[in-house]
Amino acid sequence: MKDNLTWVGEFVLLGLSSDRQTQAALFVLFGAAYLLTLLGNGLIILLIRLDARLHLPMYFFLCNLSVVDIGYTSSGVPQMLVHFILERKTISFTRCGTQLFFSLALGGTEFLLLATMAYDRYMAVCDPLRYAAAMGPRRCVVLAAVSWLVGMANAVVETAATMRLPTCGHYILNHVACETLALVRLACVDITLNQIVIVASSMVVLLVPCCLVSLSYAHIVAAILRIHTTRGRHKAFRTCASHLTVVSMSYGMALFTYMQPRSMASAEQDKIVVIFYAVVTPMLNPLIYSLRSKEMKAALRRVLMRSSESKHENVTLS
Repeated sequence: MKDNLTWVGEFVLLGLSSDRQTQAALFVLFGAAYLLTLLGNGLIILLIRLDARLHLPMYFFLCNLSVVDIGYTSSGVPQMLVHFILERKTISFTRCGTQLFFSLALGGTEFLLLATMAYDRYMAVCDPLRYAAAMGPRRCVVLAAVSWLVGMANAVVETAATMRLPTCGHYILNHVACETLALVRLACVDITLNQIVIVASSMVVLLVPCCLVSLSYAHIVAAILRIHTTRGRHKAFRTCASHLTVVSMSYGMALFTYMQPRSMASAEQDKIVVIFYAVVTPMLNPLIYSLRSKEMKAALRRVLMRSSESKHENVTLS
């Protein structure tokens, strides 16, 4: 049996559609979404770097989240755009493994960062007197570093377990990108180990962080309900609203996809999930945080005013 086990040199991705007009429309749609993602997340990073008033734990983690979003969407969307143009949509074995690693590493890091941000909001609302001491610069760096390291370690294990699978000549990948479940479906050997790895990975980067987020918000809601004034409740809730929106959007679909039995999963469903996380979520995150945050809007106004004043001084001097 081992003599028949083979690995292919490249995969052919079927993508979303074979219709040329549909692909052209998707190229424009995904291209616009990708540009908005780069601009929105880039603007958040720039504002947090330039405005000293945003040098707070919440915005430090938000900056990390924006870096993750740029990296995650860049790991798959540019290839999708190229494939919308090309007739033959191929990806080499090495590029496939690289893409899988970065999507898993950045995706896992995002889920862990969201859990860390929930802890930050818990401390801010439930224990404000200890907040400054508990969320000092060193603690924030450690929490962010742990999120990145765990995300990358998880990606190394899952990528190695997935890419070791022989496909016995099967190279047609019914997907828009190299993704764990799509690659596992091509395997021509027993995949019990991979199923265990997928479930364990889901526990580490999805279920445990989701439980921590739920626990944090249970305490936050209880603390908000103890506030006697309506204004106080509104202010406390406003500090968490943006993060809660992103958490619900991110964890919801991932838990539905990866924690369900494999027999219920479908290729088309997997495509929707990947597009949601690679295109939709990174584009919406900056909008959600900027539109709901008065601090971000104020920072943008201050940066624009400083830029305008600087230009005016240069014109005056010249």
